[in-house]
Amino acid sequence: METTKSMFLFIAVSILFVSSVTANLAFDFYAASCPTAELFIRNAVSTSSSNDPSIPGKLLRMVFHDCFVEGCDASLMLQGNNTEQSDPGNRSVGGFSVIETAKRVLEMFCPGTVSCADIIALAARDAVEIAGGPRVQIPTGRRDGMVSIASNVRPNIVDTSFTMDEMLKLFSSKGLSLLDLVVLSGAHTIGTAHCNTFRGRFQQDRNGSLRLIDQTIDTNYADQLIKQCPINAQPSVAVNIDPETSMLFDNQYYRNLLDRKVLFQSDSVLMNNDDTRKLVEDFANDQELFFDNWGVSFVKLTSIGVKTDEEGEIRRSCAATNIV
Repeated sequence: METTKSMFLFIAVSILFVSSVTANLAFDFYAASCPTAELFIRNAVSTSSSNDPSIPGKLLRMVFHDCFVEGCDASLMLQGNNTEQSDPGNRSVGGFSVIETAKRVLEMFCPGTVSCADIIALAARDAVEIAGGPRVQIPTGRRDGMVSIASNVRPNIVDTSFTMDEMLKLFSSKGLSLLDLVVLSGAHTIGTAHCNTFRGRFQQDRNGSLRLIDQTIDTNYADQLIKQCPINAQPSVAVNIDPETSMLFDNQYYRNLLDRKVLFQSDSVLMNNDDTRKLVEDFANDQELFFDNWGVSFVKLTSIGVKTDEEGEIRRSCAATNIV
Protein backbone atom coordinates (compact mmCIF):
# COMPACT_ATOMS: atom_id res chain seq x y z
CA MET A 1 0.00 0.00 0.00
CA GLU A 2 2.83 2.39 0.86
CA THR A 3 4.48 1.72 -2.50
CA THR A 4 1.24 2.49 -4.33
CA LYS A 5 0.79 5.78 -2.46
CA SER A 6 4.37 6.80 -3.21
CA MET A 7 3.94 5.96 -6.89
CA PHE A 8 0.75 7.98 -7.21
CA LEU A 9 2.59 10.89 -5.60
CA PHE A 10 5.33 10.49 -8.20
CA ILE A 11 2.71 10.57 -10.95
CA ALA A 12 0.97 13.64 -9.52
CA VAL A 13 4.23 15.58 -9.29
CA SER A 14 5.20 14.49 -12.79
CA ILE A 15 1.88 15.63 -14.22
CA LEU A 16 2.47 19.09 -12.78
CA PHE A 17 5.92 19.11 -14.35
CA VAL A 18 4.51 18.00 -17.71
CA SER A 19 2.03 20.87 -17.59
CA SER A 20 4.91 23.33 -17.38
CA VAL A 21 7.17 21.78 -20.04
CA THR A 22 4.32 21.58 -22.56
CA ALA A 23 3.13 25.14 -21.99
CA ASN A 24 3.91 26.12 -25.61
CA LEU A 25 2.18 23.07 -27.05
CA ALA A 26 -1.54 22.33 -27.10
CA PHE A 27 -3.87 19.36 -27.21
CA ASP A 28 -5.86 19.23 -30.48
CA PHE A 29 -3.48 21.80 -31.97
CA TYR A 30 -4.63 20.86 -35.48
CA ALA A 31 -8.36 20.74 -34.67
CA ALA A 32 -9.09 23.68 -36.96
CA SER A 33 -6.17 23.67 -39.41
CA CYS A 34 -6.02 19.91 -40.12
CA PRO A 35 -8.61 17.97 -38.10
CA THR A 36 -7.71 14.60 -39.66
CA ALA A 37 -3.95 14.95 -39.04
CA GLU A 38 -3.71 12.38 -36.27
CA LEU A 39 -5.91 9.93 -38.19
CA PHE A 40 -3.66 10.12 -41.26
CA ILE A 41 -0.57 9.51 -39.12
CA ARG A 42 -2.15 6.59 -37.32
CA ASN A 43 -3.20 5.03 -40.63
CA ALA A 44 0.36 5.27 -41.94
CA VAL A 45 1.72 3.60 -38.80
CA SER A 46 -0.98 0.91 -38.79
CA THR A 47 -0.54 0.03 -42.46
CA SER A 48 3.25 -0.09 -42.22
CA SER A 49 3.10 -2.17 -39.03
CA SER A 50 0.78 -4.68 -40.69
CA ASN A 51 3.33 -5.14 -43.47
CA ASP A 52 6.36 -5.10 -41.17
CA PRO A 53 5.86 -5.99 -37.47
CA SER A 54 9.22 -4.41 -36.60
CA ILE A 55 7.91 -0.92 -37.41
CA PRO A 56 6.58 -0.04 -33.90
CA GLY A 57 9.98 -0.71 -32.35
CA LYS A 58 11.70 1.36 -35.02
CA LEU A 59 9.37 4.33 -34.57
CA LEU A 60 9.76 4.24 -30.81
CA ARG A 61 13.54 4.22 -31.12
CA MET A 62 13.38 7.08 -33.61
CA VAL A 63 11.60 9.44 -31.22
CA PHE A 64 14.30 8.90 -28.59
CA HIS A 65 17.09 9.57 -31.08
CA ASP A 66 15.34 12.66 -32.40
CA CYS A 67 14.31 14.24 -29.09
CA PHE A 68 17.60 13.69 -27.26
CA VAL A 69 19.52 15.60 -29.98
CA GLU A 70 18.46 19.21 -30.65
CA GLY A 71 15.10 18.51 -29.01
CA CYS A 72 11.97 17.04 -30.62
CA ASP A 73 12.32 18.91 -33.91
CA ALA A 74 12.80 16.21 -36.58
CA SER A 75 16.47 17.12 -36.95
CA LEU A 76 17.09 13.38 -37.28
CA MET A 77 15.11 13.34 -40.54
CA LEU A 78 17.35 15.81 -42.36
CA GLN A 79 19.56 14.20 -44.99
CA GLY A 80 22.95 15.33 -46.22
CA ASN A 81 26.63 15.24 -45.41
CA ASN A 82 27.46 15.43 -41.71
CA THR A 83 23.82 15.36 -40.56
CA GLU A 84 22.64 13.33 -37.57
CA GLN A 85 21.79 10.40 -39.82
CA SER A 86 25.46 10.01 -40.72
CA ASP A 87 26.53 9.29 -37.13
CA PRO A 88 27.15 5.53 -36.58
CA GLY A 89 24.69 5.54 -33.69
CA ASN A 90 21.89 6.54 -36.07
CA ARG A 91 22.68 4.41 -39.10
CA SER A 92 20.54 1.57 -37.79
CA VAL A 93 17.56 3.80 -36.94
CA GLY A 94 14.59 2.86 -39.10
CA GLY A 95 11.03 3.93 -39.79
CA PHE A 96 11.83 7.03 -41.83
CA SER A 97 9.61 5.88 -44.70
CA VAL A 98 6.59 5.79 -42.38
CA ILE A 99 7.11 9.42 -41.41
CA GLU A 100 7.59 10.48 -45.04
CA THR A 101 4.47 8.57 -46.10
CA ALA A 102 2.37 10.37 -43.49
CA LYS A 103 3.95 13.68 -44.46
CA ARG A 104 3.11 13.25 -48.15
CA VAL A 105 -0.54 12.58 -47.35
CA LEU A 106 -0.72 15.54 -44.97
CA GLU A 107 0.86 17.85 -47.57
CA MET A 108 -1.89 16.89 -50.01
CA PHE A 109 -4.75 17.59 -47.61
CA CYS A 110 -3.19 20.23 -45.28
CA PRO A 111 -0.17 21.73 -47.05
CA GLY A 112 2.38 23.52 -44.89
CA THR A 113 0.50 22.75 -41.68
CA VAL A 114 1.71 19.65 -39.81
CA SER A 115 5.37 19.49 -38.77
CA CYS A 116 7.58 16.45 -39.20
CA ALA A 117 8.41 16.80 -35.49
CA ASP A 118 4.77 16.26 -34.57
CA ILE A 119 4.51 13.34 -36.98
CA ILE A 120 7.47 11.60 -35.31
CA ALA A 121 6.02 12.11 -31.82
CA LEU A 122 2.51 11.01 -32.82
CA ALA A 123 3.79 8.04 -34.82
CA ALA A 124 5.77 6.78 -31.83
CA ARG A 125 2.71 7.28 -29.63
CA ASP A 126 0.58 5.27 -32.06
CA ALA A 127 3.26 2.59 -32.44
CA VAL A 128 3.12 1.88 -28.71
CA GLU A 129 -0.66 1.47 -28.76
CA ILE A 130 -0.61 -0.69 -31.90
CA ALA A 131 1.93 -2.94 -30.17
CA GLY A 132 -0.42 -3.41 -27.21
CA GLY A 133 0.59 -0.48 -25.03
CA PRO A 134 -1.49 2.36 -23.60
CA ARG A 135 -3.13 5.14 -25.56
CA VAL A 136 -1.46 8.43 -24.62
CA GLN A 137 -2.74 11.90 -25.37
CA ILE A 138 0.13 14.21 -26.27
CA PRO A 139 0.09 17.91 -27.07
CA THR A 140 1.19 19.09 -30.51
CA GLY A 141 2.42 22.28 -32.14
CA ARG A 142 6.11 21.42 -32.53
CA ARG A 143 7.98 23.06 -35.36
CA ASP A 144 10.80 21.55 -37.36
CA GLY A 145 14.39 22.47 -36.62
CA MET A 146 16.89 23.59 -39.23
CA VAL A 147 20.11 22.27 -37.67
CA SER A 148 21.34 18.68 -37.90
CA ILE A 149 25.00 17.99 -37.12
CA ALA A 150 26.54 14.55 -36.65
CA SER A 151 28.87 15.68 -33.86
CA ASN A 152 25.84 16.54 -31.69
CA VAL A 153 24.68 12.92 -31.63
CA ARG A 154 27.26 11.07 -29.57
CA PRO A 155 27.19 13.36 -26.49
CA ASN A 156 23.39 13.24 -26.40
CA ILE A 157 22.32 9.61 -26.75
CA VAL A 158 22.62 6.69 -24.36
CA ASP A 159 25.35 4.21 -25.19
CA THR A 160 24.48 0.61 -24.35
CA SER A 161 27.58 0.41 -22.14
CA PHE A 162 26.59 3.41 -19.98
CA THR A 163 26.77 3.26 -16.20
CA MET A 164 23.92 4.41 -13.99
CA ASP A 165 25.66 7.71 -13.28
CA GLU A 166 26.19 8.38 -16.98
CA MET A 167 22.55 7.71 -17.78
CA LEU A 168 21.27 9.81 -14.89
CA LYS A 169 23.49 12.71 -15.95
CA LEU A 170 22.21 12.56 -19.53
CA PHE A 171 18.54 12.17 -18.58
CA SER A 172 18.83 14.99 -16.05
CA SER A 173 20.25 17.28 -18.73
CA LYS A 174 17.06 16.67 -20.71
CA GLY A 175 14.78 17.47 -17.77
CA LEU A 176 14.03 13.81 -17.08
CA SER A 177 14.10 12.20 -13.64
CA LEU A 178 15.28 8.88 -12.25
CA LEU A 179 11.68 7.68 -12.47
CA ASP A 180 11.54 8.72 -16.13
CA LEU A 181 14.77 6.81 -16.75
CA VAL A 182 13.30 3.56 -15.42
CA VAL A 183 9.94 4.07 -17.14
CA LEU A 184 11.35 5.03 -20.54
CA SER A 185 13.81 2.14 -20.40
CA GLY A 186 10.67 0.04 -20.70
CA ALA A 187 10.73 0.94 -24.40
CA HIS A 188 13.08 -2.03 -24.67
CA THR A 189 10.06 -4.30 -24.39
CA ILE A 190 9.84 -4.10 -28.22
CA GLY A 191 12.38 -3.75 -30.99
CA THR A 192 15.60 -5.41 -32.10
CA ALA A 193 19.30 -4.70 -31.70
CA HIS A 194 22.37 -5.58 -33.74
CA CYS A 195 24.97 -7.92 -32.29
CA ASN A 196 27.61 -5.22 -31.89
CA THR A 197 25.43 -3.33 -29.38
CA PHE A 198 26.02 -5.93 -26.67
CA ARG A 199 29.25 -7.57 -27.89
CA GLY A 200 31.17 -5.98 -25.02
CA ARG A 201 29.52 -8.40 -22.60
CA PHE A 202 31.36 -11.27 -24.29
CA GLN A 203 34.98 -11.97 -25.16
CA GLN A 204 36.62 -14.05 -27.87
CA ASP A 205 38.54 -17.04 -26.49
CA ARG A 206 41.61 -18.81 -27.91
CA ASN A 207 39.44 -21.00 -30.11
CA GLY A 208 37.77 -18.02 -31.74
CA SER A 209 34.49 -18.53 -29.91
CA LEU A 210 32.64 -16.12 -27.67
CA ARG A 211 32.52 -16.56 -23.92
CA LEU A 212 30.54 -14.63 -21.34
CA ILE A 213 32.50 -12.14 -19.25
CA ASP A 214 29.55 -10.18 -17.79
CA GLN A 215 28.20 -12.13 -14.84
CA THR A 216 25.06 -10.00 -14.62
CA ILE A 217 23.52 -11.99 -17.50
CA ASP A 218 21.70 -15.29 -17.04
CA THR A 219 24.03 -17.95 -18.46
CA ASN A 220 21.33 -19.78 -20.42
CA TYR A 221 20.26 -16.50 -21.99
CA ALA A 222 23.90 -15.74 -22.78
CA ASP A 223 24.20 -19.09 -24.57
CA GLN A 224 21.18 -18.18 -26.70
CA LEU A 225 22.76 -14.86 -27.63
CA ILE A 226 26.03 -16.54 -28.62
CA LYS A 227 24.09 -18.85 -30.95
CA GLN A 228 22.21 -15.93 -32.47
CA CYS A 229 25.28 -13.70 -32.68
CA PRO A 230 28.37 -15.86 -33.22
CA ILE A 231 31.75 -14.24 -33.67
CA ASN A 232 31.36 -14.32 -37.48
CA ALA A 233 27.83 -12.90 -37.54
CA GLN A 234 27.12 -10.42 -40.31
CA PRO A 235 26.71 -6.76 -39.23
CA SER A 236 23.06 -6.89 -40.32
CA VAL A 237 22.17 -9.68 -37.86
CA ALA A 238 19.82 -8.50 -35.11
CA VAL A 239 18.10 -10.12 -32.13
CA ASN A 240 14.94 -9.28 -30.22
CA ILE A 241 15.63 -6.98 -27.28
CA ASP A 242 12.88 -8.74 -25.33
CA PRO A 243 13.39 -12.53 -25.72
CA GLU A 244 9.90 -13.32 -24.41
CA THR A 245 7.27 -11.02 -25.99
CA SER A 246 9.29 -9.14 -28.58
CA MET A 247 6.37 -7.67 -30.55
CA LEU A 248 4.19 -6.79 -27.57
CA PHE A 249 4.45 -3.56 -25.59
CA ASP A 250 4.02 -4.84 -22.04
CA ASN A 251 5.89 -4.98 -18.73
CA GLN A 252 7.90 -8.09 -19.70
CA TYR A 253 11.07 -5.96 -19.88
CA TYR A 254 10.99 -5.52 -16.12
CA ARG A 255 10.45 -9.22 -15.53
CA ASN A 256 13.40 -9.88 -17.82
CA LEU A 257 15.49 -7.55 -15.68
CA LEU A 258 14.63 -9.54 -12.57
CA ASP A 259 15.57 -12.74 -14.44
CA ARG A 260 18.83 -11.17 -15.72
CA LYS A 261 17.72 -11.59 -19.35
CA VAL A 262 18.39 -8.16 -20.83
CA LEU A 263 20.67 -7.34 -23.75
CA PHE A 264 22.40 -4.16 -22.70
CA GLN A 265 24.67 -3.28 -19.83
CA SER A 266 22.76 0.00 -19.58
CA ASP A 267 19.67 -2.07 -18.74
CA SER A 268 21.38 -4.36 -16.23
CA VAL A 269 22.67 -1.43 -14.17
CA LEU A 270 19.09 -0.60 -13.17
CA MET A 271 19.37 -3.52 -10.78
CA ASN A 272 22.47 -2.10 -9.08
CA ASN A 273 20.71 0.89 -7.55
CA ASP A 274 18.25 0.48 -4.65
CA ASP A 275 15.83 3.10 -5.98
CA THR A 276 15.75 1.89 -9.56
CA ARG A 277 15.61 -1.77 -8.54
CA LYS A 278 12.51 -1.07 -6.42
CA LEU A 279 10.83 0.61 -9.39
CA VAL A 280 11.75 -2.33 -11.63
CA GLU A 281 10.11 -4.69 -9.13
CA ASP A 282 6.99 -2.51 -8.93
CA PHE A 283 6.57 -2.37 -12.72
CA ALA A 284 7.31 -6.07 -13.10
CA ASN A 285 4.44 -6.82 -10.73
CA ASP A 286 1.95 -4.26 -12.04
CA GLN A 287 1.61 -3.58 -15.76
CA GLU A 288 -1.11 -0.96 -15.22
CA LEU A 289 1.26 0.98 -12.98
CA PHE A 290 3.90 0.88 -15.72
CA PHE A 291 1.39 2.02 -18.35
CA ASP A 292 0.21 4.93 -16.16
CA ASN A 293 3.77 6.09 -15.64
CA TRP A 294 4.63 5.54 -19.30
CA GLY A 295 2.02 8.07 -20.35
CA VAL A 296 3.49 10.77 -18.12
CA SER A 297 7.12 10.08 -18.99
CA PHE A 298 6.37 9.81 -22.72
CA VAL A 299 4.82 13.27 -22.75
CA LYS A 300 7.95 14.61 -21.04
CA LEU A 301 10.16 12.83 -23.56
CA THR A 302 8.29 14.27 -26.54
CA SER A 303 8.42 17.76 -25.03
CA ILE A 304 12.21 18.00 -24.80
CA GLY A 305 13.54 21.17 -26.44
CA VAL A 306 10.46 21.71 -28.60
CA LYS A 307 10.42 24.62 -31.02
CA THR A 308 7.18 26.57 -31.30
CA ASP A 309 5.74 29.79 -32.71
CA GLU A 310 8.45 31.57 -34.74
CA GLU A 311 11.14 28.98 -34.03
CA GLY A 312 11.88 26.51 -36.78
CA GLU A 313 9.56 25.91 -39.71
CA ILE A 314 6.99 23.50 -41.15
CA ARG A 315 9.01 21.51 -43.69
CA ARG A 316 7.50 20.57 -47.01
CA SER A 317 9.60 17.42 -46.96
CA CYS A 318 10.98 15.89 -43.77
CA ALA A 319 14.32 15.14 -45.46
CA ALA A 320 15.24 18.79 -46.17
CA THR A 321 14.68 22.30 -44.89
CA ASN A 322 12.55 24.64 -46.97
CA ILE A 323 15.49 26.86 -47.89
CA VAL A 324 17.77 24.25 -49.46
